[in-house]
Amino acid sequence: MNPGSPIRLQAGDALIAVDVQNDFLPGGSLAVPLGDIVVPALNRYLAAFAARALPVFATRDWHPANHCSFKAQGGIWPPHCVAGTSGAEFASGLDLPAMAVTVSKAATPESDAYSGFAGTDLAARLRAGRLARLYIGGLATDYCVLNTVRDALAEGFEVLLLADAIRAVDVKPGDGARACDAMLRLGARSIRYEDLAP
Repeated sequence: MNPGSPIRLQAGDALIAVDVQNDFLPGGSLAVPLGDIVVPALNRYLAAFAARALPVFATRDWHPANHCSFKAQGGIWPPHCVAGTSGAEFASGLDLPAMAVTVSKAATPESDAYSGFAGTDLAARLRAGRLARLYIGGLATDYCVLNTVRDALAEGFEVLLLADAIRAVDVKPGDGARACDAMLRLGARSIRYEDLAP
């Protein structure tokens, strides 16, 4: 793949939408600043994948009410994405295709997981589908996107980071930019929708 050439979607490609859930959007219990802008951005990629019948995966936090990441249990976050609540639902405007595969993570009280690969069968599903190149976007750049990309690369997948479809928490100013730098150093390639071939 030449750096300047358009990227053609092809067999072996998969899209992973990371944690685009209500609690991470404005008004949610753990809102990512401007997190809602990833929804229309991801929808463009989702439409392109749907038009070519290419697979889509959507990861989600699916926490019990007493999850270890919550402040009441000694964690650092307010309660969020509690399984079965409206906060844990995917953003209503996200156009996930009917065939999208949902990957739930951190679903037991004692296990935390920023990565969509941690404690899930995502890698096995991807390999079973002979999928090799992953387009990854969603929330948040400096946590679940970073860790999902890191694990995808460690598992041997090629990763295209959707730079126009991610937003950072930025607990410390610059966390998002540092996360992007880290993903690129590890081997991910940053792209935008305009880089795709028509």
